[in-house]
Amino acid sequence: MTLSPPNLSDPAAGLYQKAIDAYYTGRFEIASAHVDEILAHTPEHAHAMHLGGLSRLALGDAEAAQRWVMRALEVAPEPNFYNTLYSIQFKLGEFDDAIESLRRGLALRPDFAPFHYNLACALHQLDALDQAVISYRRALELDPDNASIHNNLGFALQELGAPDLAEFHYRRAIALVPDKPTSRHNLGRMLLAKGQYDEAWPYYEDRWVSQQDSNGRPCPVPISVSLPRWRGEKPNPANDPAQPCSGGESLLVLHEQGLGDSLHFLRYLPLALARFSRVGYVCPPSLRRLYEQSLRSRWPGIVLLDSVPADLGGWDWHCPMMSLPLAFQTRIDTIPAEMPYLYADTSRATWWRARLDDSLPRAMPRVGIVWAGGHSIIDFDKRRSLTSALIAPLLNVSNIGWVSLQKTDDDAKRPDEASKARLLDWTDELHDFAETAALIENLDLVISVDTSVAHLAAAMDKPVWLLNRFPGCWRWMNGQGSPWYPGLRLFTQSERGNWGEVLARVVAALQEEVVRQAP
Repeated sequence: MTLSPPNLSDPAAGLYQKAIDAYYTGRFEIASAHVDEILAHTPEHAHAMHLGGLSRLALGDAEAAQRWVMRALEVAPEPNFYNTLYSIQFKLGEFDDAIESLRRGLALRPDFAPFHYNLACALHQLDALDQAVISYRRALELDPDNASIHNNLGFALQELGAPDLAEFHYRRAIALVPDKPTSRHNLGRMLLAKGQYDEAWPYYEDRWVSQQDSNGRPCPVPISVSLPRWRGEKPNPANDPAQPCSGGESLLVLHEQGLGDSLHFLRYLPLALARFSRVGYVCPPSLRRLYEQSLRSRWPGIVLLDSVPADLGGWDWHCPMMSLPLAFQTRIDTIPAEMPYLYADTSRATWWRARLDDSLPRAMPRVGIVWAGGHSIIDFDKRRSLTSALIAPLLNVSNIGWVSLQKTDDDAKRPDEASKARLLDWTDELHDFAETAALIENLDLVISVDTSVAHLAAAMDKPVWLLNRFPGCWRWMNGQGSPWYPGLRLFTQSERGNWGEVLARVVAALQEEVVRQAP
């Protein structure tokens, strides 16, 4: 935030400069004390009030900061004050007021690019993408070489389903600031969505230093380990990637991002075992039993770990899990898509089969359903999730035995009373993914939004119909199927936010399936 320099004719100029210096050097309490001293002698000093607001904001008191800046605006309605007020109001969740503050600032200074950019960011945050694009473009007219504006405009265009335009602005942002991680990460996701994997994976590595991941959350970085990073080098002396490393070298794979990502990329561990004598994976607890029963007998060289070992003496290399496609130079035509690679426990599957047989006619198709994601605090979860009321047209399809796989602690995502009457709901007993897999083993089809259960069922080679938001995650691309999961069928929104037409297509397809399977 730029502060106005002191007016040399101002008797408080020296003290105001001290306050500015204290603020810029992070001594916010001292800056506030200087402001109080200035206002004791010059109570109408608007710039001191503004600085007082900034100092209190830096100290974590946004409400006090808002009062200070509003006092400054009463004395002198300067454009920069409105910009600060916008930032405070947005932080407080007062979004409409924040946008109004920006519009007032723009009325005073319509050619100020930061106002247009901040307005675009605010509209973007509120999902008013068409309006945000207009403001981003106006900001670019005034500041055409601003990499941040190009990056954010690219992101908005990508969300609106204009990938080529988005790619142009991401590349322009990188040309302006080559080491800008957010732009590189966004371009990587864009290229992955277009299937340009060769170029995409290196850019995707910038997820570690990007401000946010592809879902808009702070990007979690795996625990740092004091091992060399494996990037696809051939560790065996013969330099033959098809041969195990005769030197007995080992690879430690670190978990990252969500459970669905782990389920998706677990397929790379057996490939890594062809390069190393031992592969370890730091495994989330809820996946441990599933992975043990799926991997132990087939690949005994894969070791599951609860945490990074304190003693790394037994390990030679490390690699974050979602960097394995880069290490293996994965292209669309080399995706490891042999199914299944996850398996249910036979005894638990038999137990669930008997329970289903007691509850449903044996000839009735058994369909599992998940209508909402598991992270309500994540912005994109609102776009990928439905409610049980919205899926009523599906549940009303006759001659289907519906089985809920919607495990949640969020009351808003639980089935409503009408849905409960049509669902078998044993989700309270699904205490981990191994138990969920045992139930899924007995289902004919799983219908799910883009969440971990879809990955689980698809990796078990069960038919999966994915209810996919527009635009969807990069891994689903733009077709009706997926090169990652041969048994997965995509039902993607034709326009952003429209689930009605998706459900109509799914209902029609489901009715056809019921007729086809009828005796």
